[in-house]
Amino acid sequence: MKPAKRLQQIPPYQFALIGQRIRELTRSGHRVIRLDVGSPDAPPPPSVVHALCDSASSPHTHGYSGYKGTPEFRQAVARYYQSRFGVELDAEREILPLLGSKEGIVNLAFAVLDPGDIVLIPDISYPSYAVGAQFAGAHIHWIPLKPENGFKIDVDTVPADIARQARLMWINYPNNPTGAALSAADYDLLVAFCSEHNILLASDNPYVEVTYDGYRAGSVLQSVQAKHQVIEFISFSKTYNMAGWRLGAAVGCAETIASLMQVKTNIDSGHFQAIYDAGIAALDTTPPSWISDRNLCYQRRRDRLMSALPRMGLFPFKPSGAIYVWARVQDGQADDFVRAALEEAHVSIGPGSIYGPGGVSYVRFSLTCPEDQLDEAIERLICWREK
Repeated sequence: MKPAKRLQQIPPYQFALIGQRIRELTRSGHRVIRLDVGSPDAPPPPSVVHALCDSASSPHTHGYSGYKGTPEFRQAVARYYQSRFGVELDAEREILPLLGSKEGIVNLAFAVLDPGDIVLIPDISYPSYAVGAQFAGAHIHWIPLKPENGFKIDVDTVPADIARQARLMWINYPNNPTGAALSAADYDLLVAFCSEHNILLASDNPYVEVTYDGYRAGSVLQSVQAKHQVIEFISFSKTYNMAGWRLGAAVGCAETIASLMQVKTNIDSGHFQAIYDAGIAALDTTPPSWISDRNLCYQRRRDRLMSALPRMGLFPFKPSGAIYVWARVQDGQADDFVRAALEEAHVSIGPGSIYGPGGVSYVRFSLTCPEDQLDEAIERLICWREK
């Protein structure tokens, strides 16, 4: 059987290929240290695990929970947005639980795009934005992210004829992979641009609670009238160290939420109720000290890595948030650097080319590696580069 033609436009997921090579090296007796995937290495807050166990122990939580999740979970998301951002959300119409935000990101393309539509995507960005557009048959216009501009998205670079035709624009701050951040004024400009051109602004915001050096990230929904122009995605994976739990939500524009819901009901179902109950505990009971202590741990790792990268021939950019360090390879041959680091130093890092055409000269390091392994990985890479 031949695969569908649409798959010819979709490259294999690079992290899956990296994982396969790591398994081969492991079978050959090598111990590979992974600095490529951003999977938190610490557990969620204890209250989250306790809530899961209590809910799973009940005989009444094992049936279908509904496509929209539970009302209690949606209300907890609404409480979070009210207390954290001062944004009021209708739990019935403006919140949709997801099986991790990645599901909603790709499905949004099917919900709002027709073949031939134009999507504005940063040329350094999470791969699923482009994959969703390609699956939907849309055309991508890449918006350049430049280091001299702090990797901020600049809508002035979008040609007027493209802006008139565009249907959707993606943003992601704190940014994966660069760690860049936006201010409230930056968000206001983006909302105004999208409102002027009738573009849906999709904000992917999974790292809003992972920030450094006193920076506190916000939500684009804090901009005036943003709810009519914006859909935002949140994830519990990074905020509460719940990557394997696959819990997230889409919030914002009620009409877009309804369209996404129509796609979702035809593709998948809701979560196990115990997951929603654990999510409520995460939102309602996680102390600020747990968030700040976790972030300080990442910040120490960031600083340790930043100080070592120049010895490897890399030029890092200091992140304000997220869980990565983005660095430019001296000779620009990032894919070769990544391949050799894995094969010779047995350290796996992310090639920047995964993140779009603007990332080909860069590599991404994840900060979700315990300190002892991080130190060993740094030592391996320095010895490999200096030999």
